[in-house]
Amino acid sequence: MNRIDAAAHTRGESLFLDDMPLPSGMLYASVFSSPVMHGNIIRLQLQEARLAKGVVAVLSSKDIPGINQIGSIIQDEELLAQSKVNYIGQPVAVVVAESQRAARNAAKIILAEIEELSAVADPKEAFEKGYIIDTPRTFTLGDVDSLWQKCDLVAEGSCDTGGQEHVYLETQRARAVPLEGNNIRIYSSTQSPSAVQHHAAKVLGLSSHNVEVEVKRIGGGFGGKEDQATPWACMAALAAWITQRPVELVLQRGEDMKMTGKRHPYKSDFKMGVTKDGVILSYEVKHYQNSGAVADLSTAVLERTMFHSTNCYYIPNVRIFGVCCKTNLPPNTAFRGFGAPQGMFAIESAITKVAEKLNMPREEIQAKNLLAANNAFPYGQITEDCSIRTVWEKVETRYTLQKIRKRMLSFNKSHFETKKGIAVMPICFGISFTTTYMNQASALVHVFTDGSVSVSTGGVEMGQGLTTNITAIAAKALGINHNRIKVEATNTTRIANMSPSAASATTLLNGNALLLAVNQIIDRLKSLLAKELSISDKEKISIANEKVLCDAHDTGWTWDRLIHTAHQKRINLSAHGFFATPKIWFDKMKEKGSPFAYHVYGAAVIEVTLDCLRGVYTIDSVKIVHDLGRPLNETVDRAQIEGGLAQGLGWMALEDLRFNDKGQLLSRDLATYKVPDAYFMPDDIEIEFLANEESLPGPYGSKAVGEPPFMYGIGVFFALRDAMRAFMPGNDFDFATPLTPERVLLQLYPEYVKRISCKC
Repeated sequence: MNRIDAAAHTRGESLFLDDMPLPSGMLYASVFSSPVMHGNIIRLQLQEARLAKGVVAVLSSKDIPGINQIGSIIQDEELLAQSKVNYIGQPVAVVVAESQRAARNAAKIILAEIEELSAVADPKEAFEKGYIIDTPRTFTLGDVDSLWQKCDLVAEGSCDTGGQEHVYLETQRARAVPLEGNNIRIYSSTQSPSAVQHHAAKVLGLSSHNVEVEVKRIGGGFGGKEDQATPWACMAALAAWITQRPVELVLQRGEDMKMTGKRHPYKSDFKMGVTKDGVILSYEVKHYQNSGAVADLSTAVLERTMFHSTNCYYIPNVRIFGVCCKTNLPPNTAFRGFGAPQGMFAIESAITKVAEKLNMPREEIQAKNLLAANNAFPYGQITEDCSIRTVWEKVETRYTLQKIRKRMLSFNKSHFETKKGIAVMPICFGISFTTTYMNQASALVHVFTDGSVSVSTGGVEMGQGLTTNITAIAAKALGINHNRIKVEATNTTRIANMSPSAASATTLLNGNALLLAVNQIIDRLKSLLAKELSISDKEKISIANEKVLCDAHDTGWTWDRLIHTAHQKRINLSAHGFFATPKIWFDKMKEKGSPFAYHVYGAAVIEVTLDCLRGVYTIDSVKIVHDLGRPLNETVDRAQIEGGLAQGLGWMALEDLRFNDKGQLLSRDLATYKVPDAYFMPDDIEIEFLANEESLPGPYGSKAVGEPPFMYGIGVFFALRDAMRAFMPGNDFDFATPLTPERVLLQLYPEYVKRISCKC
């Protein structure tokens, strides 16, 4: 089955929020935001903007009829700043006008008198000053402190991972339409329709049933629309409620980059103790997360960092410390991987440090410490479906790591200015929301009398191929052609209390809910058929290729005949399915539990060539072995792996978020913020799926594929470092990302750079 929406996307026929017909009398909104990092609002001058041509209203926190609060986990985020601003770009007022141009022009003439206060941008500085969000957390396994003396080598260091802009193609936007009876409908580019519904109702002083949220599809999210789509939808709803006219709010790219949070930057300190053979005995890491000005999803992101701080390695003695540090930057938020990449980068840095001190190939230490069945993670879960050793063996036999290493050593000996490097990046990623109650989903299925089928779930299509997967699951479960299936827009009146489309759990949750709904209908149809065909055991009946079979033999009944007969016999052809992931739990008081339904494993071999005189490099090849279970659609899954890889490579090597001393974003558009393009990506990408027939909780034994491939990109940092050390053996380079060509040169020639700086 091909991807359902591919043709419409290619022809530009797929409808997004802005493509919908304009409702009569629609207004447009623009946001005035804080020009400073931190300060008290003394006076807000709105009158001139209110009198501007085309302006209908200018709204501030005083105009909110309900509660001025949209914090998702911690109630610390105002929709519109009331008395204090905490970051540049924080929304303060909303201008509503007859045109987008009029709204934006009026927003520019709003004046705010602000008493500036001291600001903090560095997470460690914030921690030292006591500026933290929630309480620090610690995971432990074994006895770390007693092991240091028993280690042959103890390596210590620090690493610094940068942020990352989401760069979704469709920027943040929403449209709100007032309805009769104090109701309102919101069209939002969000991964969390129920979150938009809940917060909009709170802001407007309404009940949730008064607010309907619909999402047909969104033009990319990557986590940036899990929580941060909510404020723009609430502002549009507020403006529509006050004016009683439809209102659309669309952020331009520069506004979006300035006002929204990114992937969390981290500063981490690590300490690792090993035997002389490279067996890891003890590991300690401290993560200082740059959360930004408010909590957003930072506490949940930090939790996943801690869950993934040992990646795919078994270490008997571990201590993991993590803290959310409050700074005066835009609130950082969910991003593909949701904190796991930062945790994995730290342990890979520690392993690299150990390998360099022991003068051993990095991959040798990795291989010696891989997880095995019945190992314990630091958070208490025991490995069950652990395939990482099988993955590694497949990598070894297929790509022969020793031969690659020898080939590179030979190349590096015969080339002075150009060096090659290699790194293997194994991964282990847990699938489920780490907050247990969020692992639930519903699906609604209608079979119409002509045999066509309508499916509604709580999942949002954002380019990840969810519609294709849901269609495939429904078609297979019903035994009919996929052309009969229609996947409806995601709507809060059809599916209530949705969890976000995030955590790589969307197909797991919604697909299983769909199967439960379909199975109810199938069970009713089998009961009918058993009577009609005089079959004693209805379990002998099946439907395949739109034919009714008994013991795999054709009965002569077709899908059309079956549905027509069922309707005539007054059989219910609709069903609602509800799925909650079983056997998962976590005790946050003890920091122990079994939070994941299963884990995804894989490994990537990355080769690079570095020009050590200019700092530029090419990624020669990326070769991946990935455990996908039984894939629903290999075309969709390969696309997800390639896309995740590209994002991971970009985070490690290109995407450099820069703020000046005043907290202003310098990389504020796609001319100053570089993202991967076709020329950056390697020409040689190989992806091999590991055949895994284990019984898994995913629909038809499938495994999630959205987030895990992102972590493969981490390997490019260590491949480049490998090449740098081939040029300057013995040098101790920084573990700081992104490793751009500029940073490569700064590290290869620090003394030269220092002399130039002194002369300047």
